[in-house]
Amino acid sequence: MALKYDVVIVGAGPSGIFTALELVKQKTDKKILIIEKGKRIDKRHCPKEQTRSCVYCKPYCHITTGFSGAGAFSDGKLSLSYEVGGDLPALIGSNNAQEYIDYTDKIYLEYGADEKIEGLENNDEIKEIRRKAIEAGLKLVDCPIRHLGTEKAQEIYLKIQNSLLDSGVDITFDTIVKDIVVEEGMAKAVVLADAKTKKEEKVLEAETVIIATGRKGADWLQEMCLKHGIDHGAGTVDIGVRVEVRNEIMEKVNNVLYESKLIGYPTPYKNKVRTFCQNPGGFVSQENYDNDLAIVNGHSYKDKKSHNTNLAILSSHNFSQPFNQPIEYGKKVGELVNMLGNGKILVQRYGDILDGKRTWQHELQQSNVSPTLPDAVAGDLGSAIPYRPLINILNFIKSMDIVVPGFASRETLLYGPEIKFYSNRINLDEKLKTNIKGLYCLGDSSGWTRGLMMASVMGVLMARNLVEEEK
Repeated sequence: MALKYDVVIVGAGPSGIFTALELVKQKTDKKILIIEKGKRIDKRHCPKEQTRSCVYCKPYCHITTGFSGAGAFSDGKLSLSYEVGGDLPALIGSNNAQEYIDYTDKIYLEYGADEKIEGLENNDEIKEIRRKAIEAGLKLVDCPIRHLGTEKAQEIYLKIQNSLLDSGVDITFDTIVKDIVVEEGMAKAVVLADAKTKKEEKVLEAETVIIATGRKGADWLQEMCLKHGIDHGAGTVDIGVRVEVRNEIMEKVNNVLYESKLIGYPTPYKNKVRTFCQNPGGFVSQENYDNDLAIVNGHSYKDKKSHNTNLAILSSHNFSQPFNQPIEYGKKVGELVNMLGNGKILVQRYGDILDGKRTWQHELQQSNVSPTLPDAVAGDLGSAIPYRPLINILNFIKSMDIVVPGFASRETLLYGPEIKFYSNRINLDEKLKTNIKGLYCLGDSSGWTRGLMMASVMGVLMARNLVEEEK
């Protein structure tokens, strides 16, 4: 006899967590289960803190997998404007989205988030940065930021995890969902397996199945879409690099905005290119996907600081005919960069790329910018990243130099690959319903959000919709 829950949430990232949290706040009597591939947040530890080199943990990377998802082990920034974080406002309306952001932000504050909001003061300085951005052909997006910090985010999510458990929400760890049971156009159950052995354990029946697997679950969700006829369209893949410069270069922007969100459409291709995840005094980091793909990212702590600032520069690409598999394209690019780095993250100086030469390890030691990723391998990104995104990135860096003089220094470091795998866009209505009755999709896995805050908002919205249906 299969076990049964009212609500089964696949994935304990922000969208799944906030669905359960809001259901508890709304005092629903629904029996709730969260299924998480990784471990409790207090059991998530990256060995690299001691080894100084990635040991490729199996069966999953602790940086990307576990309670709170990859977001809690990044820099932990909450974007407080509806203009940042994906396309959910197009689904529910801008004003509605902003109201949900404000509400969700208060929940983070209840659990200990820093009350300080970055990017609200220094209006004259912001105007000057915007003037320079316009001169450079870039758009500065205003967005207040609440910075949790990597270590503080973990404390906040630990409190949320324990609060959910104390409230009677069931959470099963080290467990994967192998399949969804769909009968006559309706989601009926999920098939579980042990995350290590992949051996099937049991079938759980559910009135409502909510997929909240994040970017990490993009491949699995694509399989489910094809197998069960879940309506979706091809999404976007971002191909990019993580740029690292000395704090002195970014000092003014860091002090005024903390995170400068800049968007451009550089010639000759006019693809969208943007900055993302700026980390003042931060550290470049590595995260691994299930197929041993090593991807670069960045962290920023509240207390521990480096001499450098890092940020991503991402070039967005869509495909339709005859090829429409952006996730596969991004993986192939990443695999090629990993191959040149012998499985490690590759780093190259900006000047060497312009000169058409690789960077050598001894050259990094001669530079003003000392890499904060100790096991990155000096090499040649230009031999792996396709010409179009590479030219987009290089031209964007030239434009950035107008906004931030010195950004295009020959010693500026570029790490690769930085690739954002957004799931295929799931077709949803304003109630977040798919074409399969009883099946919902949230957060970055849905293709509608990007980032902690908007994914959390989508969880709150999901819970409100379920409570409304109950009445």
